[in-house]
Amino acid sequence: MSNKLESMTFPNQIIKTVSLCLLALIFFVSSFAIRADANQADGYIPTTLITGANRGIGFEFTKQYLAKGWRVIATCRKPEAADDLKTLQAEYPDLLIIDKLDVRDHNQIDLLAERYNNTLIDVLLNNAGISGGQKEQIFGRFDYEAYNAVLETNTIGPLKMAEAFYPHVRDSQHKKIITVSSSEGSISNVFKRGGRLFFYRSSKSALNMVMVNLAYMLKDRGIIVAMVNPGATGTDFMASLAAMGFPLRKTEVAVSDMMRNIDALSIETTGAYLSYKGQQVPW
Repeated sequence: MSNKLESMTFPNQIIKTVSLCLLALIFFVSSFAIRADANQADGYIPTTLITGANRGIGFEFTKQYLAKGWRVIATCRKPEAADDLKTLQAEYPDLLIIDKLDVRDHNQIDLLAERYNNTLIDVLLNNAGISGGQKEQIFGRFDYEAYNAVLETNTIGPLKMAEAFYPHVRDSQHKKIITVSSSEGSISNVFKRGGRLFFYRSSKSALNMVMVNLAYMLKDRGIIVAMVNPGATGTDFMASLAAMGFPLRKTEVAVSDMMRNIDALSIETTGAYLSYKGQQVPW
């Protein structure tokens, strides 16, 4: 009888042992996932540098990255007048840094990169952009000074930022260079939407080209480069469309979509040109 009991007890002990091991494994994997998601568990706080962060999409990026526990370097041309950023800084004094930057001023970009020489930038977020106005882009009455300003801001500025902050991104954990583009930069979409906004559209098409070049040049170095698109969003940038009753997306929703797409990027998808739905926009 005792032999039978012992033979029954032994398998039960094995089952208990295996069950405990499985529970321990599940706990370990869950704990690891939580730590990986938080990023801060090992003392590492990821950092994003955002251009044009004082209003609209840039300001919303700042708010949402801070809410995730990231450190944010929020740049704009006139930080002394960035009241919303100052209010936000009072809420996040240890995480939000406000700094001066005009992306058309290459000397200013170089000085900023030098000042943050010892700071890792996980996501370099090129958000600053201008439309160039509508009346300045009417064929037959083009304002070429306005065109130069659009190209310097929307195309050349992001490329210069990527060049200046390359070491900061390279040595970080996330290693991402992200630029806010637009579906207006899609040449395919011209055939669907008609001719308009010569300066703005061409600046975004050129932006896409330089960033795709950069993506393939930096792929072997583990750096992810991509373009994200907010869609038609209710900001000052789209005020004319809003006045005509055009349905616009909420800024917080547009930014949340872009951040989801940024998070999902990997080295395999570098060079992507993504809609807010996470789908590839036609070139």
